Formats: sequence, C-alpha cells, structure tokens
Amino acid sequence: MLEVDCPCVTPETVLKASGHVDKFTDLMVKDEKTGNCFRADHLVKDFCKEKLEKDPKLSAEKVAELKHVLAVLDDLSVDELGAKIKGYGITAPDTKNTLSDPYPFNLMFQTSIGPSGLSPGFMRPETAQGIFVNFKDLYYYNGNKLPFAAAQIGQAFRNEISPRQGLLRVREFTLAEIEHFVDPEDKSHPKFSEVSKLDILMFPREDQVSGKQAKRIPIGEAVSKGTVNNETLGYFIGRVYLFLTQLGIDKDRLRFRQHLAKEMAHYAADCWDAEIECSHGWIECVGIADRSAYDLRAHTEKSGTALVAHEKYAEPIEVEKLVITPVKKELGLAFKGNQKMVVEALEAMEEKEAMEMKAALESKGEAEFNVCTLEKVVTIKKNMVSISKEMKKEHQRVFTPSVIEPSFGIGRIIYCLYEHSFYTRASKDGDEQLNVFRFPSLVAPIKCTVFPLVQNQQFEEVAKKIAKALTAVGISYKIDITGTSIGKRYARTDELGVPLAVTVDSATSVTVRERDSKQQIRVNVDDVAALVKDVTDGVSTWADVLWKYPTHSS
Repeated sequence: MLEVDCPCVTPETVLKASGHVDKFTDLMVKDEKTGNCFRADHLVKDFCKEKLEKDPKLSAEKVAELKHVLAVLDDLSVDELGAKIKGYGITAPDTKNTLSDPYPFNLMFQTSIGPSGLSPGFMRPETAQGIFVNFKDLYYYNGNKLPFAAAQIGQAFRNEISPRQGLLRVREFTLAEIEHFVDPEDKSHPKFSEVSKLDILMFPREDQVSGKQAKRIPIGEAVSKGTVNNETLGYFIGRVYLFLTQLGIDKDRLRFRQHLAKEMAHYAADCWDAEIECSHGWIECVGIADRSAYDLRAHTEKSGTALVAHEKYAEPIEVEKLVITPVKKELGLAFKGNQKMVVEALEAMEEKEAMEMKAALESKGEAEFNVCTLEKVVTIKKNMVSISKEMKKEHQRVFTPSVIEPSFGIGRIIYCLYEHSFYTRASKDGDEQLNVFRFPSLVAPIKCTVFPLVQNQQFEEVAKKIAKALTAVGISYKIDITGTSIGKRYARTDELGVPLAVTVDSATSVTVRERDSKQQIRVNVDDVAALVKDVTDGVSTWADVLWKYPTHSS
C-alpha cells in the first residue's frame, strides 16, 4: 500500500470530471420569509422521530408509515421529499414559516486559484481524487502490477447545510481513505478467508425497505449469496469490523448498512456504511464502496491521458478490434488549434459511441460529437475519421481498473469511541460516582502514570528513573508528584483512560495497577518499562502478567 499527500485545493476541471461539480449535493429548503436554510431530509427525520416518541395517540398504521419513511428516507427523490414536507405540514423549526420546495445545494467550498482569479477551484470534498489523477505514476511505482492500493489521511471540506452534533457533522474534518485498485474481471481477494467467518451485524437494502431489523450474517455467506458485491469489498468490510472493534467500539452497537438504490453516490456500484450507535442514533463512520471504474474512466475521458492497466497474455490472441483513424489533415483544416484535442477525443471513444458515429456518418455524412476537453459539441464529417473493425493479434489486455474504497471519518470514530469507552463506578467509600474511560491499551493516548506513594526524595528519584526507562522504549506517560492521596491520583488516572498506574512505594520494587479490574502486581523497578510496553503494545495481556508476577493487595 502506497501513501500519498495531495493538495487540499483542487482545480475545477478535476472535480468536473469526477462528477462532484454537478452531483455532489444535498437537498435544501428555505424559510420563505427569513431565507434561513435547512437540510430537507433532516427536517423530515426530526418530524418522524418526534411524532413516534411524543405522540401516544398515533394509530398503528401511522406508526408503521412513519417508521417506513425513516427507513427509506435516503432513497426519496426531490419530489417525494417535497411531498412529505407538505403532507406532514412541516415548517421552519424556529419561525414556523412555510418552506420552499427542496432543491439541490452543492456541498463544495469554491475558491479561485492564482492572482488573476480566472482559474476556479474547490476545497477537496474527499481525498480520493488526488489519488485517481496520480494513478499512472502510482501504477508505475508498483511495478505496473495489480492489485495495489494507495492511502491518504488529510483534511476534507464540505459546506454542510446544517452543521450540528459536535464532531459528527462539521464543515472541516479528517478523512482517511484507501483506494484499492483491482481487475474488474477478478475481484477476489487472497486474504478473504481470514475474515470470511466473521459474524457481522448487517443491514441489506431489502431488509431496510421491508421494515426488518439488521441481522448477523457471516461475511463469507454475504458474499457467496451476492448480498455483498464481491470478495474484495467483503474483505474490507471484515477488516473495518476488526479495526473498529479493536479500537474499543462495542460489536453489538456496530452494524454495516447497505446504501439504498437512490442513496448511492453517483460513482458507486455497491456501498456499505459502518454505522455505530451512540446517543445521537446510528452514525455513519466508515463508508466501504465499490466505485467500479467510474473515476479512472471519467479522468481518462476529460484529460485525454489513458489511466489503464495491462495484463500480458501467455500467448498472443486474435481479437476483433475497433480501429479509429482520425484524418489529421482534414481535422486540422476544420478545427485548427483545437485539432489535437478533437483527435484525442475521437481516439478515446468507447466501442458503442464509435459504432453509433460510424452509422451516422454513413447515413448522413456527418455526426455531432461532444469533445469534453473543449466543453462543446462539434460536427465531424465523413472525411475526417475512419472507423472500422479488424482482426488483430494482441499481446496484452488493456483495461480500466475498478476501485474498492474504505473511507474513514476520523472525528466520528473518535466521538463514538469516547461514548463506548465511558462508564462510571462507585468510589471506595461508595459516596460518589467516578468517571472511567476504558480505552484499550493500543489506543489510549497516555499508556501509564507514575507516582511516588508519598512525597519522599528517594521515591521521587525511583519515579524519575522509571520515567526515563519508559521514554527510552517510546511509552507515553504522565508523572504525578503532587502528593495528593493515592486514591485521588488513581481516580484522575482512570478518568484519562490510562490503562496502567505505577506506584513507587520502595526503592527496589513498585506496584502496577490495571485500570478496569483495579488489580495490582509487584514488579522490580528494572522490569517496569518492558512490562508496560508488552501490555500496551498488545504482546501480553493483563491475564498473562498476573501469572508471571505476584499480586499486591492495597
């Protein structure tokens, strides 16, 4: 897997080719008096939820209707969403004024590039496009072989209509995306067997529309039955599941929901969201999409540069091949300085479009042709191009790779991790509830705390010696020599989610306390750093060290 770092500012031509300029939209409504804007689907969602929660007089039929609307909300068209707003009498939340009909609002922040202001651009709405336009170099760097992947972590920007819910819906956020390039004729994965037996809570689109609940399905079964499009997509669903659960996400509050037909992005062939349940409901935190070959084809067509892969045949084969031969002299006379772009567009035609042009040239003597790089339609005459099919020997297969993309919303994952990791427990005296974060050792920002039992010069020197050893092995720690009671220092440690606490109570050995069980063991000073590293790196579990070291009772 290759890592790249691409610019946040993206030229308009790139996002025009990808479809974002025309299709990256949410439906918006306006307060017809104040002009305040609201996201249309959020208003319908809030109305249905409020009715279901607060109106005890609803009939069974109405309850079923509102639940169905919530289930298919993302699949509603502009007209259907507008009809729901009018039918339910939904008004502006603050003023109760009537609302406009829904209309699409582009979510990208527009800017201009350069001092002239004549080159339009956008702040990137995703990191993926930077990888796609660099595909040719990445493919070369990988030895011209598939499959391979490129990853990028960085900021993305979306002009959200209604930012809300803290880290969950913001206009600037951190995305981590992987673009995994595969042969469209072979989407198997060599490591699929490692995840195929994972029993995952899945919510296929058929179950959503019919009002059923999510159910546990082995990922291997989901792929074999066609619920999940292919093995590579299934492999990444399994890997995302393992990643999130190892972070500390509760597996019983994690589900994978398939996008409804109209909900899917313009580029997707199949898409599943890893949704995590929190106090705000089920929140999409990771999207795993089969983007097919949409992006590379779109950029090939717009740029004139072939973003393709090659597979050499063991023996040459004879195939019927489309041959497009532009007559450059005639094209030069007709299009002058634009001749090169017209030639490149003609040579890049797909077979269907080329044969349609051939038929038009033979029947009418001319054909209309859209040249993307010129952004206009031109007239091609019969003497300007030759289109035929010939038998040719081929030594390699040339194709546009498909892309499987896991896209991680880092802020949302961290927020849900906070909720899933938080709990309270009674203090030793039982007179108060203490806050605890049960972060797994692998992700806890501070791995261990070190403090002397009492303020004592000798103990403080031992604490500094342990701290130095922890620094040497790369362990993040917090040292506390405030002299506050040991119970309060343990409580502070637990509230930060620190897995281990080292208490210096002698010059030769110390106690090590585990956060959740509150169990303690006695360890020689010289062994502390290695023990903490093994536990926090996942090499050893707390159960392992309990067998190795004597327990200590406080």
